[in-house]
Amino acid sequence: MVRLAMALVMIPPVLACVHFGYPVFNVFVIVMVTVMAWEWRRLVGDGDFGVTGAIFAVFLGGAMLAGSSGLYGIAFAVLGALAVLFAVQGILGGTARWMVLGVFYIGLPALALLWLRGDGDNGRNTLYWLFALVWAADTGAYVAGRLIGGPKLAPLISPNKTWAGLAGCVLSAALVGVAVAYLAGSDDHLTLAALSAVIGLVSQGGDLFESAIKRHFGVKDSSHLIPGHGGILDRVDALLAAILFAALIRLAFGGNIVQWS
Repeated sequence: MVRLAMALVMIPPVLACVHFGYPVFNVFVIVMVTVMAWEWRRLVGDGDFGVTGAIFAVFLGGAMLAGSSGLYGIAFAVLGALAVLFAVQGILGGTARWMVLGVFYIGLPALALLWLRGDGDNGRNTLYWLFALVWAADTGAYVAGRLIGGPKLAPLISPNKTWAGLAGCVLSAALVGVAVAYLAGSDDHLTLAALSAVIGLVSQGGDLFESAIKRHFGVKDSSHLIPGHGGILDRVDALLAAILFAALIRLAFGGNIVQWS
């Protein structure tokens, strides 16, 4: 009930930020990146935000405001952040490689998110689709896993996940694809359903990736900011993977992922 209540509280503001776009959405993403940078530093380091965490957040925030609409912003953010991180490697010590990973893990999906949203009304609707399918995939996995159970998917990483849950995830995401194809006025329901299913599958990979990182460091939650949920990273791990994958599809094939009528 706590998880459900918090989800009902959090979803409307997120969708409102997506709806209004720049600058509201950019500021929202910058705040989320800053919190996730702090959580990542807490997860892989000694719990202190530190000099590097501050540079990470400020640099990415500036890159988002300056060049979030294209590849230059992405390249600027990644190369600059890596240069800063390597420059302060002596301060970081053994956590340097984990902070570099954090730049890619948090920074690239965040910039990809802004790039996708920068496509006007189509970008807004595309994010609605991506958010809906990730949330549906997560819910489908949870319900199917609880109701059906059965063999474990990755017991050494996430003992509660099952193959039945993965099937529920993919099916739920595909159904969202069918619904969105109908709303978009598209006749190619099968293609969007298949694409949604694949992105749903990728989102579960993102969930498992963060679970593996937490298990490596012996941490249960990235933080305790959200009652019943853990931290921001615990809530968006699947979304980070899905957003990045969707952006790569758009880069590879050009045009819009969903052709909205």
